[in-house]
Amino acid sequence: MAEECTHDCSTCEANCASREGQKVNLEDFREKLNENSKVRKVIGVISGKGGVGKSFVTSYLATLMNRKGYKVGVLDADITGPSIPAAFNIHEKAMGNEFGIVPAKTAKGTSIISINMMLKTEDSPVIWRGPVIAGVVKQFWTDVFWDDIDFLFVDMPPGTGDVPLTVFQSIPVDGVVVVTSPQTLVSTIVSKAVNMANEMNVPIIGLVENYSYVECPTCKEKINVFGDSHVEEVAKKFGLTVLAHIPMTPVIAEKLDNGAVEELEGNWLDETADFIESQYVLNDED
Repeated sequence: MAEECTHDCSTCEANCASREGQKVNLEDFREKLNENSKVRKVIGVISGKGGVGKSFVTSYLATLMNRKGYKVGVLDADITGPSIPAAFNIHEKAMGNEFGIVPAKTAKGTSIISINMMLKTEDSPVIWRGPVIAGVVKQFWTDVFWDDIDFLFVDMPPGTGDVPLTVFQSIPVDGVVVVTSPQTLVSTIVSKAVNMANEMNVPIIGLVENYSYVECPTCKEKINVFGDSHVEEVAKKFGLTVLAHIPMTPVIAEKLDNGAVEELEGNWLDETADFIESQYVLNDED
């Protein structure tokens, strides 16, 4: 009797269709969207490591697309380190109706779902094993009543482990934005995230470098706190576009800490939002 396929070609000598190109056939793992919902485009925001500002990029891109008039949602897939609700000042518990779990609405109308909306308290730790966490992410797609969404942004957990794999396999991600910071070590780790997306055959929209520099408030000189940036080297290596260089500025931290990301005014990600809009033009068939 043939052994059950583990989808790990590196430990298997069988000559089968799964081996061709060493690419994962994502269609085999797709979960069905909540039957009462419509989500036109799914944009993942990923990073090779934590602490590079991925959740800020997610929340502000969602805010910018909302300002453009699109119906926007954010799926917080960072189960063990959720920060999306705090950025939008969402503190209520998730509710449900006959259609499924109902996401919270921000002050400007963006739909939000996060594990923090289901815990006993916001500071309760999520001490779960990988399969349980992955199951919750799937439920955020299958059981949440998203209603009608143009752009759903998925704030992915850092790294290339179980949960990012689950998102790529279970949810039809149309493209990903990769977030990095200037350090050489981070650039190496970003390469892993880029390679993972390529292995999963998920299009990479481009790179966003956070904490790029500090601007002197007096002379406006840009100071590279973390040394020279290496994001252009990574972009050239993989044939990608650098979408933005975001500075270290107190106003970003202030707004996020106060749950006021929707009040933030800055042009740091305007070109990124414009690029996403141009690449994923919606039509009547979507």
